[in-house]
Amino acid sequence: MSESGSERDRATDLFDWNEVNRRGRFLPKNASFFDETLRDGLQNPSVVDPSVEEKIGIVQRMDGIGIHGAAIGFPGSSPRAFEDCLRICKELGGAKLKLRIACSGRTAVSDITPIVELSQRVGFAIDVYAFIGSSPIRQYAEGWDVALIAKRSAEAIDVAVKAGLRVTYVTEDTTRSRPDVLRTLFRSAIDHGASRLCLSDTVGHATPDGVRNLLQFTKNILLEAGHEDIGIDWHGHNDRGLALENALWAFEFGADRVHGTGLGIGERVGNVPMELLLLNLKLLGQLDDEPDLANLLDYSEAVAKALHWEIPANYPLVRTPSGVHASAVVKSMVNGEGWLVDRTRRA
Repeated sequence: MSESGSERDRATDLFDWNEVNRRGRFLPKNASFFDETLRDGLQNPSVVDPSVEEKIGIVQRMDGIGIHGAAIGFPGSSPRAFEDCLRICKELGGAKLKLRIACSGRTAVSDITPIVELSQRVGFAIDVYAFIGSSPIRQYAEGWDVALIAKRSAEAIDVAVKAGLRVTYVTEDTTRSRPDVLRTLFRSAIDHGASRLCLSDTVGHATPDGVRNLLQFTKNILLEAGHEDIGIDWHGHNDRGLALENALWAFEFGADRVHGTGLGIGERVGNVPMELLLLNLKLLGQLDDEPDLANLLDYSEAVAKALHWEIPANYPLVRTPSGVHASAVVKSMVNGEGWLVDRTRRA
């Protein structure tokens, strides 16, 4: 027999310790999500490069879960990469999607020029994510100094801005780069017209303290420069198992855009799992009814199928053994309390 109304109320009168003395907010009003599945995700050595039709399907699913921007590839890397990006833009560009299409490239004119050409051929602006290493390790390995990095960055940004494209300036390994170097590079990028800065935890080094310190440092630079309108991206990796936690804190500490990939697939151990980022923000009460997160399963399975990636049986959210107390579920069903089982599943 089912329980009475009062007993049902007691069964659902849960106490949430997460809400006790919770500090601050998570999402800024202009928060956005940027999907790197078709760029960073494809750098994992265990995946395949999907067909262009599969890539189009993945981008459509990104749009369906409320992603605001997506990197569709690296058009300067090969003729096939350019043609794939061109096809995706023709199929999905303009007003067909809510999300903004972006392409990635090194801070080299030879990488930015194909993005400009792509934009001109499809007839709409494509966002540019231009990246270069900024840590002492990269400088030593490449024989670079800060002046050379700043010069190459400025030249690449100039090409994109002149073509009317919005540029996000990406410093690789930001979380291990010296403050004086970052200050020089950030100020130069802003002076040459970059509209956003992307802070990258390229090797998954950061802890939440590091996320806070780096974001506060960056916000202070923007304040000093009189450019508080410049947006800040956070791009994290999962080498220490902290990618998802750091992404949540990045929003808390001042980033207004956070990157992720489907199922966290990416270079080495991977990136922020986009579906789990959205799920956690929803559970924290930080997302409204849009987007429809019921589409997360379809998104995740499409990514896995296209990249030939096997989702672990115990993976959160999208696999049947995840999040289930089997004995309690069985007892509820035996007692005719299907409503309680359904509530658990929805949670």
